[in-house]
Amino acid sequence: MAAVTVNTRRVMTDSAGVSERSSRSSGPGASGRSAETWKGDIVRQLKHRDLSQHVMFQDLIRFYTQLLEKTSLDKRILSCSVRPPSSDSSRSVSSLLHRNNQLKTTTGELAYQVVNLQQQIKIKECALEEQHARLQEEERRLAGAFGAQQELLERVERVKELNGALKLEYDTLLERQRGAETRLREEKVRGGHLLEDMIHLKQQAAARMNSRNERRSRAREAKLQKELQTAARSEVTVDSPSSAPNSRCTSPKNEKRTESSERGHTRLFRSASVTSPRILTSIKELFDRKRRGHSVCSQEEDLMCPVGICLQARVPVRALQVLEAHEQGINTVRFSSRSDLLATGGTDRVVKLWEVRAGSLTHRATLDGSTEGITCVEFDSTDSRVLAASYDQSALLWQRDQSIPKLTLTGHRRKVTAARFSTLPHQVMTGSADRTIRLWDLQRAACVQVVEVASSCSDLVCSENCFISGHYDSKIRVWDTRTVGCLQEIPAQGKVTSLDISSDRRQLLSCCRDDCLQLVDLRRWSNDRMCFRAEGFKCGSDSTKAVISPDACFLAAGSADGVIYIWNVSTGNLETLLPATHSSSVTAVSWSSSGEYVVSVDKSRLAVLWSDI
Repeated sequence: MAAVTVNTRRVMTDSAGVSERSSRSSGPGASGRSAETWKGDIVRQLKHRDLSQHVMFQDLIRFYTQLLEKTSLDKRILSCSVRPPSSDSSRSVSSLLHRNNQLKTTTGELAYQVVNLQQQIKIKECALEEQHARLQEEERRLAGAFGAQQELLERVERVKELNGALKLEYDTLLERQRGAETRLREEKVRGGHLLEDMIHLKQQAAARMNSRNERRSRAREAKLQKELQTAARSEVTVDSPSSAPNSRCTSPKNEKRTESSERGHTRLFRSASVTSPRILTSIKELFDRKRRGHSVCSQEEDLMCPVGICLQARVPVRALQVLEAHEQGINTVRFSSRSDLLATGGTDRVVKLWEVRAGSLTHRATLDGSTEGITCVEFDSTDSRVLAASYDQSALLWQRDQSIPKLTLTGHRRKVTAARFSTLPHQVMTGSADRTIRLWDLQRAACVQVVEVASSCSDLVCSENCFISGHYDSKIRVWDTRTVGCLQEIPAQGKVTSLDISSDRRQLLSCCRDDCLQLVDLRRWSNDRMCFRAEGFKCGSDSTKAVISPDACFLAAGSADGVIYIWNVSTGNLETLLPATHSSSVTAVSWSSSGEYVVSVDKSRLAVLWSDI
């Protein structure tokens, strides 16, 4: 508003100077011409100014025009004030004053608006500067983000290149794997063909050997029959002292009677020639040949060794020896029939033989060959062979003095939990977690019978004309060995972990996961059962093995807390507790056939020899 006022005053000063110059230059005579001249100059100057400063001073011109109007209005007001006022003039003056006041008010409002607008302009300029600052900051951030984007794009490209290389390598490895799988299938097929050819060749060789043995047997029988007939036709003369002198004095008729009577007597002694050493040897060799046949067993294995009879088992009271028998946990233990050997099997994949002498265990041999842990071990009746079951889905047969397996019986699809010698010669039975029981012929080293069962087999025992299996479905099954059919199912109190049969084959012991031992009388179809429990006894695993004493008077089992529990069969009560020598769960217990020793093993590699000495 101050700038507008200054400009207005400058324009008015310029106009006054122009008017004075015009009046000075013109004389009194030339008043009309001089008036037209200075007006024209003013008009030209104004037009020139209007043309040169119209845009810049447009607002100033508008305010100047308003000021001129106000000035002319003031002049009229002054002129009216000099003259005596009249009614009309007073009204016009009052209207002019009112209008002047309105103009002043409008001018003040406009000035106030100009000030407000200038303040808003300053505020807008500050906001604009802030926006410019933020815009610059965002531009900087955008530049940084753009750089990071470029780095990420480069990284993506590198990752893509690396993924491409890995994809090529993966494709190469996949092709190699497919080729290896193809070769493996071909090798399996080839191995199957080779196995079939080998089995066929073995069958042919066995057939040839059997036919040869049969021919030899028939020839030997024919020879023996011929010798028997020759011996039967030969006569044996028996001289008596009373008849010798009279034979010389008799008549021919009496001689004939005497001869006929002698023939009648000699018929009683014709068969005595059968007992000659040569014929006895022939008969013995014939039966030996027929018994052996084409077998993987030697003649020594067929000879039955006498087994000592235990009159009374002694209850152990203290530990004679504690030793770390294996490098890892021990799963099974078994005495030989003569009680001079002990076999242990563990998760370290070996079977160890220990000699029992003078109340101590001495390591004798280590039997290798299994690729996984041993679950069950047993001696044959002659103590010359050792049979073991393994987690590697097989059973292994060793000669006692050989560390390499003589036979490996394969065919189960899961771990073999039990392996037992049958009562029949050269037969073995195995039970597995694949719900099958298999009968093996050691002469042919082949499976001859497969029995499908509804549950996994945990243990086996063999008796005359039957075998008994325990299962995880809480049932004990009795099978006929002749028909291989299930004769009876005996319910148990829980999952069966082990079975043991008494030496007289009359009582069956089962250990179950419900912490109970069950003794079954096999002589009765009702299967009278006795249950044995004790406070603190707990079955430690699904393969915990309990045992009957040789005289069938006591039961022994190991608990999960390392304590050995012994029950009295006649009273049904707990006989004794052996101290907790074991530091972990006891897995198996074995009682020697002589009744003198008890051995217990656990999962912490310890074997403890117990006795009453």
